[in-house]
Amino acid sequence: METAVEVSDLVVERGKRVVLHGVTARIAPGMITGLLGPSGSGKTTLMRAIVGVQLVRSGTVTVLGQPAGSPQLRRTIGYLTQSPSIYADLTVRENTRYFASLYGLGAAEADETVREVGLADQAGQLVATLSGGQHSRASLACALVSRPEILVLDEPTVGQDPVLRDELWKRFRQLAADGTTLLVSSHVMDEANRCDRLLLIREGRIIADDTPAAVKSAAGTDDLDQAFLTLVLARAEGGS
Repeated sequence: METAVEVSDLVVERGKRVVLHGVTARIAPGMITGLLGPSGSGKTTLMRAIVGVQLVRSGTVTVLGQPAGSPQLRRTIGYLTQSPSIYADLTVRENTRYFASLYGLGAAEADETVREVGLADQAGQLVATLSGGQHSRASLACALVSRPEILVLDEPTVGQDPVLRDELWKRFRQLAADGTTLLVSSHVMDEANRCDRLLLIREGRIIADDTPAAVKSAAGTDDLDQAFLTLVLARAEGGS
């Protein structure tokens, strides 16, 4: 399959405000696609639409050949949200084993996933007592436990120290090498260089869809922060 996710002319409104303005994008399988943009640009809304939990005004989202939100996709998409998505009164191990059971998986698969995200020492700890970074990794374990074909990660490295952030990106890279399709959002441009492809979004519009190298080349700079600003100014001057 040449396209894992296809978004076509997607329009999303919240209240009377348009959040996504006719967004069109394609996400290739087995790659890490970065969704980069400032807070409030529409990253989370686009991710929710891909997962199938966002009401849309118009347009289509197709995931693995099925309409987003189709029952057939429930076992094939992992989703890590920004907000807490696991149970604070359960331990890391209990949370992961619970999510594993939803997919017919056992304790061994759950415990292995806990080790993979670096929480083996905290497996018996209540989620409510974890640090912010540990909490994020516990949520990641629950999203990973089913070994999804597509993994949608909304700001997964927020609150992580540089060492743990680097370890997570190594894990993302290994997942992609094993065939998983990853969509990773961030507002930190230095993470963009870790991606195979970038979707740069601002005010609900895609302003670039290319490799990191091509985005920098088009903007005439080696700095992605500057490239983003250059593209924004170019669109503003062009009246887009």
